[in-house]
Amino acid sequence: MTKFSANLGFLWTELDLPNAILAAKSAGFQAVECHFPYEVNTSDVIDALKETGLPMVGLNTQRGNVEKGDNGLSAVIGRENEAREYIAQAVEYAAAINCQNVHVMAGFTDQGEASENTFRENLDYACSLAKKHNVQILIEPLNHYDAPNYHLNNIESAVRTINAVDHDNIKVMFDCYHIQIMQGDLARRLSDNLSSVGHIQFAAVPDRGEPDLGEVHFQNLFKSIDDMGWSGYLGAEYKPRSGDTSKGLTWMQAYR
Repeated sequence: MTKFSANLGFLWTELDLPNAILAAKSAGFQAVECHFPYEVNTSDVIDALKETGLPMVGLNTQRGNVEKGDNGLSAVIGRENEAREYIAQAVEYAAAINCQNVHVMAGFTDQGEASENTFRENLDYACSLAKKHNVQILIEPLNHYDAPNYHLNNIESAVRTINAVDHDNIKVMFDCYHIQIMQGDLARRLSDNLSSVGHIQFAAVPDRGEPDLGEVHFQNLFKSIDDMGWSGYLGAEYKPRSGDTSKGLTWMQAYR
């Protein structure tokens, strides 16, 4: 059965996080996820989650100094202390609100061996810390059009990283939008790597809007994912074309 999670980093952005959670419930989503919730009191998030009965399935580590070009720090040589502070913050916040996953953002690198070693060492730290709170760590390949020089850009390199880190609480976040742009062949790549996937996200390609236009036929893809035996959520991480999340939800009608 296809189950959708609303990514509140992109959906209902005019609302604060607790009210966005309420909006997601009213719209028919079965879970929520977010990007950077750290300015919101955990008690307010907990109250909204309890009121709706929705699980929070994911949040991200902070990116760093965005104005200076940071997009995560965990693979960035020389920024290890900051990276680990962000990891600890994310795990603590996730544990407080009973969030299932923390996406550890790698950052911009030269994709070299030293950067990869830094990433693996920080992920080892993240997994050890998260395990104490029953939290899973995720890493995500991003496309090099939206995020030039991001450390991860394909599913195979992400799988190699998690295999090297060798903890039982680390998986790949498979974002169909990013993987389609970089590699394509989504159903086969998901099937071949499903045991290493911890969460799936989607958005139309190439405009990152609702999944009812573009080069991917999501109804067919979602059916294929169901047929693979995927029991997790599919994260709606798209940018509403009109700017109004609720007006763009007609794509969900086929799944109700």
